[in-house]
Amino acid sequence: MIGALIIGDELLSGRRRDRHMAFLIEALALRGLELSFVRFVGDDAHLLTDNLRQTLALEEAVVFSFGGIGATPDDRTRQCLAQAAGVPLTPHPGAVALLEERFGAAAYPHRIRMAHLPQGAELIPNPVNRVPGFSWRHHHCVPGFPNMAWPMVEWVLDTHYPHLFHRMPSVLRLVRVHGTPESELVPVMESLMEAFPEIRVSSLPSTRAGCREVELGVKGPADAVAGAMQRLLQALEAGGMEWAEMPPADLPDGSN
Repeated sequence: MIGALIIGDELLSGRRRDRHMAFLIEALALRGLELSFVRFVGDDAHLLTDNLRQTLALEEAVVFSFGGIGATPDDRTRQCLAQAAGVPLTPHPGAVALLEERFGAAAYPHRIRMAHLPQGAELIPNPVNRVPGFSWRHHHCVPGFPNMAWPMVEWVLDTHYPHLFHRMPSVLRLVRVHGTPESELVPVMESLMEAFPEIRVSSLPSTRAGCREVELGVKGPADAVAGAMQRLLQALEAGGMEWAEMPPADLPDGSN
């Protein structure tokens, strides 16, 4: 399971638009992975700590956190993660050295706060200005600036998780059903999910006026998708429904 925390009041107020989610979806897909959840959280310390406590409780979840690791009072990710993890915030020798090298005497008294990390944290190199992000177990905290955050996320993926890449390539097949309301397809979808628990079934009805059309998707391991599609098409035929299979979807992970 891979998730993201995207942090900042400016995103929730509309002063800034998020770009991290689209990037992360693509970066994961290129490696045969996919995003399971995204949470947008403001700068409120109590709310951020509670969200981090919840994501830390998800065993084996890999979580990327964007934003809030700077030195200003509204940057609270370091402190909140330490509190959620139940560990102290301590100066990281490697981060201290990088900040002193980067800023010299100007690292003090404020910039050095960025080197105060949850105890046990490991550094994520920053290729832009050398001010590092950090990892605590499977939580990986990077800046909110895309030009820094995105290569740092890719470094984390390629350094720590290549064993997960393309482990189970996904296949997605799509069927467009014409003239049938979505509600009548519920029993078919439920039977597929019960018979093939390793797949996921999606339903996207058209919102165009006067158009009764539903796009059904079946995604998962190739063998399971093949079996589920066979059953789905048989059910549509038996129900006298009009349908057309769509061209294979071009998934970014190289599956189709």
